[in-house]
Amino acid sequence: MSRPRTTLTAVAAAVAVVLTVLAALLTGSHPATAQREDRQSGAQELGDPDYGVCRGTNPRCYHAWDNFDPATDGYRVLLYTRTAGPRHANLGPALGSGLNPALADTNVVQKSLVEMGRANGFAVDWTEDVTQLATPSRLFRYNAVIFFSTSRDTLDDAAQTALRQYVRGGGGFVGVHNAFGTEYNWPWYEGLLGGANFYDHSANQPGTVVTEDRHDTSTEDLPARWEFTDEWYNLVPAPSKVRILATVDESTLPRGVTGSQGHPGHGRSHPVAWCQYYDGGRAWLTTLGHDAKSFSTDGSFAGAKEFQKLILGGIESAMGKKPFCRAA
Repeated sequence: MSRPRTTLTAVAAAVAVVLTVLAALLTGSHPATAQREDRQSGAQELGDPDYGVCRGTNPRCYHAWDNFDPATDGYRVLLYTRTAGPRHANLGPALGSGLNPALADTNVVQKSLVEMGRANGFAVDWTEDVTQLATPSRLFRYNAVIFFSTSRDTLDDAAQTALRQYVRGGGGFVGVHNAFGTEYNWPWYEGLLGGANFYDHSANQPGTVVTEDRHDTSTEDLPARWEFTDEWYNLVPAPSKVRILATVDESTLPRGVTGSQGHPGHGRSHPVAWCQYYDGGRAWLTTLGHDAKSFSTDGSFAGAKEFQKLILGGIESAMGKKPFCRAA
């Protein structure tokens, strides 16, 4: 009885091989080639995803569709700080509904960016009301949209669609600090962040920021190395296809870089600021910005002046007021 079963098994295997070869001939590919391509495709998808859009540092990924006319309308940005999870102290209490609700003294981020804009020739509107991001036409009033320490799922379906269409139409995006802890399960947004996402962070502690690329608008006036205190973000994935602008020297962190979830850090290249063109728009990103004192102006917080220059340059370049993601 064993021989017939063995014969049937062998016949079935032979038929499978013949069918595979015939399929390969019909499609013009060889099975071994197809397997190799599958492995390569899988490796690319896991190691360097493109999120199905044009992304990288080449300005050919940008759509100049004349949605903005600074000569007529000036420069204006929208600051979005809504939190649906942990809320950083420098954001202060949750804001009321609508556009430009009342601010308390403890709304440090909002008040600081409004003043930064006033001092540098651009207007800042602020909100935590998701309906203010509900349509592309609302967002096209702004040369850039800034997510500063938003958290978790802060956008509904309409706002997600509007943000995507805004970026595709040539809009600018600035993501600061816990913008990386936002919209975790939205691959397009992860790509907007540079193909990066928050995993955990080290203790809040001083360290040395290394200015890796001093040709960009956001870094051209920064020293090669400068001291700063932050909770240094560890990322999974780490950014890819971006221009790295600044890193942290992990060896300068007195309490180490290992995060609360066990991430060991990024070794010799631990990025903290970068830029890219993405899906038709411009995206400038930094993981820095935890402490309200980073907006101080009295010299009491090491690196505050440098941080503010970094942020200002990122905003001005993302909105198109100054050159964006500039290479040597």
